[in-house]
Amino acid sequence: MRVAVLGAGPAGLLFSLLAKRRNPGWDIHVIEQNPDGATFGFGVVFSQGALAFLERDAPQLLEQLSARMEAWPMQRIVHRDEKVDIDGNGFSAIGRQQLNHFLQDQCREAGVRLEFGRVVGSLDEVAGVDLIVGADGLNSLVRRSLEERFNPSIEWLDNRFAWYGTSQVFDCLTLTFRENEHGSFVAHHYRYAPDMSTFLVECDAATWHRAGLDRMDDAASRAYCERVFEPDLGGHALVSNKSIWRQFPLIANTNWSVGNVVLIGDALRTMHFSIGSGTRLAFEDAIALDRAFGEAGDDVQRALVAFERDRRPVVEKLHAAANRSSYWYEKFPEKMALAPWDLAYDYMTRSGRINDERLAQMAPQFMARRG
Repeated sequence: MRVAVLGAGPAGLLFSLLAKRRNPGWDIHVIEQNPDGATFGFGVVFSQGALAFLERDAPQLLEQLSARMEAWPMQRIVHRDEKVDIDGNGFSAIGRQQLNHFLQDQCREAGVRLEFGRVVGSLDEVAGVDLIVGADGLNSLVRRSLEERFNPSIEWLDNRFAWYGTSQVFDCLTLTFRENEHGSFVAHHYRYAPDMSTFLVECDAATWHRAGLDRMDDAASRAYCERVFEPDLGGHALVSNKSIWRQFPLIANTNWSVGNVVLIGDALRTMHFSIGSGTRLAFEDAIALDRAFGEAGDDVQRALVAFERDRRPVVEKLHAAANRSSYWYEKFPEKMALAPWDLAYDYMTRSGRINDERLAQMAPQFMARRG
């Protein structure tokens, strides 16, 4: 069977690796528009629960990845310079480039063909294969080429964010809230290597305009954010990697496959970064699609039906929670009046998935502060 995978991100690479290992005779060709080694952004983070699926479905892969990850057993909220630690909320992180290089090496060893620096302008260029996997991200050519049949919905959030890095190393995944004369800001930051951290800055649209960030170049934007978060950066600079200010798109598709074409990862749906599930869901999509072909063999239509049958209920539940989380951030300036512990509690219960009983089980020391 011949398979064309468009996109060499985590979703496309992991599916290709698993499918090639399961079916050594398959011809799997991954096509990526960016040059080999070009990775935008900095680190990606996984919750403990997010790694549980790898332990179940790809334990050897998890063991290899864990040796490359930074890990910590808690999350921290910083508000009004007070640190509120939330126990029992462990996370792990790895650099995007390191993750992609690891998966690329595994794919090459398995016999997957990887082609970089090729821009596919039309699906006609890969016509004749048995399966096309659209793993080409939120601006997916595959989705756009068959837009009427996939029937996507896209909602753009109002908040602006810029994804930076820094050599300042942090203890754990931290959300730091700051205010100045222009408005409210929050930074999502965590180390993904012994000497580097992700530092994502977010603010509401009104603050963004008042601060003049809509009119600043990259250097001025970085300098401004360094001033806002000076107490947290400890003299370290912010590092840019195409760190333009963006709005986050909430993407979903009515149909997951059209004929022999299927979407996975961000091409299928996006999960707001505040829930930390984007890469996790990309991995889970890849595992589920491979498992569907394990059930259906070379019967593409049967496999795609099985993939959607098994994955859609899980994805829709997480998608709803992620959207509720994103809406919390859209309103976070209104939360700045809360005391530090109250803000942390409001944050932890934002998605509606965690009630007091569950939170007390997860984070007993944090909840003990309720008295």
